[in-house]
Amino acid sequence: MRDNQSSSTAIGVARQRAAHQLFDRPLVFEDPLAVRLTGSEDELLDFTRTDEGETKLLRAFLAARSRYTEEAFEAAFARGVRQYVVLGAGFDTFAYRHRLDALRVFEVDHPATQARKRELLGHAGIEVPASLTYVPVDFEKDTLRASLVANGFRFDEPAFFSWLGVTMYLTHAAILDTLGMIHQGARGSEVVFDYQIDPAYLGERDRAVVAALTARVAKLGEPWISHFLPESLMQELRTMGFRHVESIGPQVLRALYFRNRDDGLSVSNRAHLMHARV
Repeated sequence: MRDNQSSSTAIGVARQRAAHQLFDRPLVFEDPLAVRLTGSEDELLDFTRTDEGETKLLRAFLAARSRYTEEAFEAAFARGVRQYVVLGAGFDTFAYRHRLDALRVFEVDHPATQARKRELLGHAGIEVPASLTYVPVDFEKDTLRASLVANGFRFDEPAFFSWLGVTMYLTHAAILDTLGMIHQGARGSEVVFDYQIDPAYLGERDRAVVAALTARVAKLGEPWISHFLPESLMQELRTMGFRHVESIGPQVLRALYFRNRDDGLSVSNRAHLMHARV
C-alpha cells in the first residue's frame, strides 16, 4: 500500500461483500451495513459486471470466509473469549454489528485506511461503538504487539484474531512473526486467516487466474508476495506450538455454505482458510 493512501483492495473487498447482500440469495453472510458503507445499488451492479464469472467466485469466498470466521468467534465467545482483534480490518463491519456484552474489539490497520473508513462511517451515519478501539499501525515504524498493548489489549487474556485478506501481501517471515505473536497470547487464543495457495497446487485455469490477479493488484501498488501449500503451513503452525490446527479448503466451504443452491454460487479451488488455537 502506498504511503498516506487508503487501501484500494480493501474497498474492493467491501464492495464485493455489499454486492453479495444485493445479488445473491440465499445469503451466505449477512452484513446489513455493507451497502450503506460502500455505495449505491447501481454502483455495485456496475462493479460486479467486470469479469462476472470470476467476480462471483471471489464474492462467494469473501462471504464464506467472513461467515466461517464469525462463527468460529461465536464459539470462542461461548468459551469465554472477550477480545476480538481484526488484523488488517479494512472496511470490516463486525464491530458495528455485534451486540455482545463485555466484548472488546480492536481494529488494526494502516492510519490512512482507518481515516477513510471513519469518513465513510460518518457519511453513512454508522455509529462507532464504545467497545471498539482503533489501533493504527504503520509497519515501517510500529510493532504490532506494542501497538496492541498501548491501546489496551491484554496478552494475559485469550483473544480471537480475524486475519483476512492480508497474508498474501506479507513476506513469509512477517507472517510467521505475527503468528508467533498470537501464539504468545493466553491459552485459548485463536486465529482464522486466509492465504494464497502455491500455484503448483492448482490446475491450469486457476493458475492463469492467479497470474492475472497478481498482475492487477501489483498495478494498484499492493502486490501479492507469499503463498503456501496447506500441509506445509499446518506443519509450521504445529511446530510453533499451536494445539489445534485445521485447514478449511474449498470442499469444506462448499459443504458448509453452498449446498442445494439454484444460482450456482460457490467458491473456487483457490479458497483456503487456516484455523489455529493456542
